[in-house]
Amino acid sequence: MNANTQRLVLDGPVGALSVAVDEPHPAPAAGLRGVAVICHPHPLHGGTMDNKVAQTLARAFLALGYRAVRFNFRGVGDSQGQWDGGRGEVDDALAVIAAQRLPGLPLALAGFSFGAYVASQAGARLPPEAAAERLVLIGPATVNFEVAAVPADTVVVHGEADEVVPLQATLDWARPQHLPVVVVPGVGHFFHGQLSLLKSIVTRAWHPA
Repeated sequence: MNANTQRLVLDGPVGALSVAVDEPHPAPAAGLRGVAVICHPHPLHGGTMDNKVAQTLARAFLALGYRAVRFNFRGVGDSQGQWDGGRGEVDDALAVIAAQRLPGLPLALAGFSFGAYVASQAGARLPPEAAAERLVLIGPATVNFEVAAVPADTVVVHGEADEVVPLQATLDWARPQHLPVVVVPGVGHFFHGQLSLLKSIVTRAWHPA
């Protein structure tokens, strides 16, 4: 994401996973607020950890004082393995969480599109004593994947004109949970031209937490 991004290789469930770690700069006077693990969109449709929405999520968490951790799912970039239909990709996320979370600091989970599905499922599989502090789901893939039920304080953002995941699908998923959804008028799936607005929505939504 920038010259200071640290590139790592972690052991994943089926081989090495490539990881990018960014630290807030300048460092928060009170120390890190937590660690945010960010999941990228669909690997079979060009999704990588360098996706612009994934990078925007990283920038939002850096602004909030979190260490931002992005990673490539199995079979993407330098990560070993191959596409597993979403099942193994949740295992990849859990491996990165286990390796990167810091004792005594909160964990945040975030994802875009397919990555939002992964973040929701990873969060659901964490034991209560290791639960995520909060989730951020952008354009969650509520059509083709089983996005898990999420806590009431989850930040969900969806474009009104999303051409990949219809807004109605996400509203139908959110309705039984009585879960608010932030709808950005006139915006498509990839938030073209509105990434600064997306960052602002995430950071503003986070402060009351």
